[in-house]
Amino acid sequence: MAKEKKQAAAEAAPEGTADAAAPKPGFAKKLLGNKKLLILGGAGLLVLLLGGGAGFYFFVFSAKPAAPEMKTAEAVPITPPQIAYFDVPDIIVNIQSADGSPAYLKLSTALELNTAEEKAGLTALMPRITDQFQGYLRELRIDDLKGSAGVLRLKEELLRRINVAAAPYHVRDVLLKEMIVQ
Repeated sequence: MAKEKKQAAAEAAPEGTADAAAPKPGFAKKLLGNKKLLILGGAGLLVLLLGGGAGFYFFVFSAKPAAPEMKTAEAVPITPPQIAYFDVPDIIVNIQSADGSPAYLKLSTALELNTAEEKAGLTALMPRITDQFQGYLRELRIDDLKGSAGVLRLKEELLRRINVAAAPYHVRDVLLKEMIVQ
């Protein structure tokens, strides 16, 4: 009896409409049963989600900040800096050599100060400054003065020592005018 009803329903319906619109009974089961197709579909979906997330992050969160507006520079009057130079008397000291032969160093320097008023104060402190220079320079060896690194170390050490000796005053830089090693 069930067979007869199916045949009657199939004859009553027009051809191609009922069969084409209805899915085949084993299609979903066949789709879910194919492991290769599931893995490829899952990987493709994962790539799409990661790409979309990365694109969203780069476009939304890492947008470049707007360029700050450039302000026009106000006219700054050109005035010379408040710098004064103080000449230290030449210092001649004997220094140590590697073979024990006598070697001499003649050093002529100038000190860079903040104001001209500091010159008078340094004049009063000149014996202390000379003592600091003499004590340091006598301990030098000829190898300590070789090359630009040696000269730079000499300037830094002299600057440090003079700022200690001229305590209330600040010396900005020690300028080497002449340095002769014999």
